[in-house]
Amino acid sequence: MVDVQAGARAPRVAVVPGDGIGQEVIAEGVRLIQALAPDVELEWFDLGAERYLRDKVTLPDDVFARWRDEFDAVFLGALGDPRVPSNVHAKDILLGSRFRLDLFINQRPIQLLDPRRCPLKGKGPDDVNMMVFRENTEDLYTGVGGTFKEGTADEVAQELCIATRKGVERIVRAAFAWARAHGKTRVCMSDKSNAMRFTGGLWQRVFKAVAAEYPEIQASHLYVDVLAMEMVRAPERFEVIVTSNLFGDIITDLGAILQGGIGLACSGNIHPGRVSLFEPVHGSAPDIAGKGIANPMATFLTAGQLLSHLGRPALEAQIQAAVRGALLADEVTPELGGTLSTRAVADAVLGRL
Repeated sequence: MVDVQAGARAPRVAVVPGDGIGQEVIAEGVRLIQALAPDVELEWFDLGAERYLRDKVTLPDDVFARWRDEFDAVFLGALGDPRVPSNVHAKDILLGSRFRLDLFINQRPIQLLDPRRCPLKGKGPDDVNMMVFRENTEDLYTGVGGTFKEGTADEVAQELCIATRKGVERIVRAAFAWARAHGKTRVCMSDKSNAMRFTGGLWQRVFKAVAAEYPEIQASHLYVDVLAMEMVRAPERFEVIVTSNLFGDIITDLGAILQGGIGLACSGNIHPGRVSLFEPVHGSAPDIAGKGIANPMATFLTAGQLLSHLGRPALEAQIQAAVRGALLADEVTPELGGTLSTRAVADAVLGRL
């Protein structure tokens, strides 16, 4: 949470609409923030595929410095455009921000708001309600590696999995601290230490040490393949999950389907007390961009996370309730079986607020 003292200054949020449907849904998310928190100062930044195609700019150093020094949060739309096959702009803006701002927590709520949207028979909102803490700055996503004899029959490719005690300990500690603060009683750590014994061993040792500081919380461990099975078989087992970058990336997408689809999946890339980045995770969907049918609900839920980061958790709860109401009333876009446009769904949610 950012410490913005009352009366000191208004919270500041950098807005990056992104590519494809990102521009459509972020505009509705901004409308939501302005309605609920009109004192929040919003500044738009022209970054994304269009900017890259125009002048080859991804994330300029002066813009990054402003985000780091002048803002409390970044509200980021989906990135990705087929006109930029390498998606270098997306890598520099999103992954670059994660690493350069040290956003070590990727926080993904998996919360079923409408039981009809869950593909699991007999499971409801009380069964699918967990928070995933994914380590966000290490593992196989650091880009450490290379190729040898590239393009030949003898080509070798190597990707290095990196885990540090500092990195593992701070994400594990964040998971336990969040559990305690929110009255949760179970934290599950997931790794693949039976096959990856060095990095897995570090995760095991750190998890046991930190868990000992939280005796009221039940600490458990599952290998990631077993975790994936159990999330489908018995999602009610889980309240808080903490895991590595790669495994967290995979299981949170599984979780998105359990909660009703990727169009309802929000995320925060967080460093407590510092500027953090919030993004819906559904992608830029260029096939439907410009048609006015993109689902804005993930963006609304992401805006809720952002406002909670600014010290306003009550607003996040209001947004969740309004989105739930729209879902239950079938006021949804075609992706969820409805007939409404992006703007009409936004109006339905805003009307409930």
